[in-house]
Amino acid sequence: MEKRMPSRRKSRAAKRRTFDVINPATGKALASYPIATAPQVRAKVEAARDAFRSWSRLDPKERAAYLLRFAEVLRKHKDGYAETMTLEMGKVIRESIAEVEKCAWAAEYFGESGPGFLQPELVATEATRSYIAFHPRGVLGSIMPWNFPMWQIVRFAVPALIAGNTVVVKPASASPQSGCNLETAFREAGLPDGVFQIVVGDRTTATALIHSPVSVVSLTGSVRTGVYVAREASKDLKKVVLELGGSDPFIVAGDADLDAAANGAVAGRFVNCGQSCIAAKRFFVVDSAVDEFLTKFAQRMRRLRVGDPLDPTTDVGPLVSEHQRDEIESQVKDAVAKGAKVEVGGKRSRREGWYFEPTLLSHVTKAMRVLREETFGPVAPVVAVPNLHTAIAEANDSEFGLGASIWTKDLARADELAREIESGMVFVNGAVKSDPRMPFGGVKHSGIGRELSRYGLLEMVNIKTVEVFPATGTGEAAQPVE
Repeated sequence: MEKRMPSRRKSRAAKRRTFDVINPATGKALASYPIATAPQVRAKVEAARDAFRSWSRLDPKERAAYLLRFAEVLRKHKDGYAETMTLEMGKVIRESIAEVEKCAWAAEYFGESGPGFLQPELVATEATRSYIAFHPRGVLGSIMPWNFPMWQIVRFAVPALIAGNTVVVKPASASPQSGCNLETAFREAGLPDGVFQIVVGDRTTATALIHSPVSVVSLTGSVRTGVYVAREASKDLKKVVLELGGSDPFIVAGDADLDAAANGAVAGRFVNCGQSCIAAKRFFVVDSAVDEFLTKFAQRMRRLRVGDPLDPTTDVGPLVSEHQRDEIESQVKDAVAKGAKVEVGGKRSRREGWYFEPTLLSHVTKAMRVLREETFGPVAPVVAVPNLHTAIAEANDSEFGLGASIWTKDLARADELAREIESGMVFVNGAVKSDPRMPFGGVKHSGIGRELSRYGLLEMVNIKTVEVFPATGTGEAAQPVE
């Protein structure tokens, strides 16, 4: 919590605290935002509690209609929303446009499928009628990151809303306007006041949201932040849903289609300048295929165009911040000092802004930070392994377990390997991606709970058992066992 200032002048300054949003392509400020105080956060949550009374009583199909209109609004304004994302955090413009489209898809999916997910499940018991009901929990709080500034909010909010909850979201301080744009879009779609709200601020704002009267706290962020959020939420016995990143393995078997694998490696590693929880981050290639794979991977990487993220021909934009660029540079220097070979790139760009060249490293070992840590940038470390058994062992030797890719023509063997990999998601002959129809989440330090699909929706409801017995009779069936 912020300490009380000793003077009135300092106290007034504290109340006017602001933060700047920096364009990572230029290093220049875009805008300044006030930091919401704890009383302001609580007022938003109280408004959400008031809105919950009527929103939760709507038929799910009525709530679905709002989501379908929301999808229309997103598509109507997608160019403007996409440009805001690109300016705030450096995502190349065509990826920003695709992100808005994906948000619309998720809204449509839950608008169409959500009411069915919420239908009571009948169960045969000794009772006259037994069923499992799915009721909203109340106000849900969410703390979201900057790397997919609209998508990660939407994939939390849309299932929560169709379930009958109201939500208050704190977007990342690097991309607050993208969050505010979603609030504007929901308003244009006719969503009642208080049902979806954004609160802008910093860590103190997030802490205030955790300690406000919300029922569930959802976070996408670092392991360190996840531990903090879980600890603070546990003080009031609040449920948490945590997505805490990953160091996804990309495994290439000796029989893999190496052209397809190299294409998948580029797509899986360099999306969003490598700043993705589910980006391929550790490449394990069987000895017999490693030289050819490196050649094909390098050829494709050299074709990547680094430049202005607003230019539709750009493939790789800047990293989100100077700190992030410096961290990537430090990891690469550590690897080279310990014997890694730079096949492509390897250094920061001379361009204005926070750019780092797409980088391919070979002869990588576990002594190097690029393999031990989550590398959140455009760097691909490749490790040669003698066989798939070793590849799986190396893949599992990580604190993370979010996603994994396996490239092989032996699909039966791929099913066996998928069972052996310690992760929440496995993709065979494809790069890991999120999909509204499939559950998203990991194991180990990659998080707790799931997002998306029916399973993600069920994280946000009270699963209630209801058994109905005859109104008249002996009453024997009603005698409690415990």
